[in-house]
Amino acid sequence: MSMLKVDNLNVYYGSIHALKGVSLNVDEGEIVTLIGANGAGKSTLLKTLSGLLKPKEGTIDYLKKSIAGKPAQAIVKAGISHVPEGRRVFAEMSVEENIELGAFLRKDKAGIQKDFQKVYETFPRLHERRKQSAGTLSGGEQQMLAMGRAIMAKPKLLLLDEPSMGLAPLMVKTIFQVVKDINKEGTTILLVEQNAHMALSIADRAYVIETGRVILSGTAEELQASEEIKNAYLGGH
Repeated sequence: MSMLKVDNLNVYYGSIHALKGVSLNVDEGEIVTLIGANGAGKSTLLKTLSGLLKPKEGTIDYLKKSIAGKPAQAIVKAGISHVPEGRRVFAEMSVEENIELGAFLRKDKAGIQKDFQKVYETFPRLHERRKQSAGTLSGGEQQMLAMGRAIMAKPKLLLLDEPSMGLAPLMVKTIFQVVKDINKEGTTILLVEQNAHMALSIADRAYVIETGRVILSGTAEELQASEEIKNAYLGGH
């Protein structure tokens, strides 16, 4: 079943036409990745889906309801969580307080406790550091924290923006394994990622975005096999 359907999305930053008629869909249970160069419009698309930017035209349907232009809080409430590029943790607050913030719209105390444990099981490192202020964590640990905080909102759809950016190779492996695990547990994922190799290795399908337009789409296998994609994004391997 289609969870997210985007049709002819046009988004501007001032006079800059950042997204030009973007259409895509994400089915329930999938991992769909967006690949493309820096500045292609990938982050802009995620910000528009999560209500941080308003589209000039086009439709965004989530579970058959329009969410285009709705406030970010309403979109979180509907079941979409966004882990932004650069992690955006609250540096002065403790790890535990940061995770708690993810559940700010929830009222189910028992469920919140259960999900707290789940975050700590997924990221044991966060449990060890739970009383530390988030600003003292390494980049990889901050990425875990941003993901843990998003999980606390119990999203049906998780938007992940550049989760591997600036991380050591071993940490990248860990983060991608967690993305797969979150997906196996039933969360649908839309992933923006510079590391096209890794992204295509875990995704079901992919879209390639260039200068605000979708120029190619297909299954992850098709794109991995495409000479054009290999040369442009996979370093010719």
